[in-house]
Amino acid sequence: MSTNDDPRLLNKLKVRRAMKDMTQDALAKQIGVTRKSVNSIENGHFVPSTELALKMAQVLECTVEELFQLPD
Repeated sequence: MSTNDDPRLLNKLKVRRAMKDMTQDALAKQIGVTRKSVNSIENGHFVPSTELALKMAQVLECTVEELFQLPD
């Protein structure tokens, strides 16, 4: 498997959060998780549940598809 075959979910969470001028801690508090959880999702180490992805999209006022993408 090459490095381009990485199966992790791609995300734009950090970009969307920055567009809202929101810290990881502020987002975490609004969606009911820890800042560390938000950091793990942003860095691709943790794939959020459907419910958590929907909460993030709601708070960041975008669609889930705008936050997360499957790798090619």
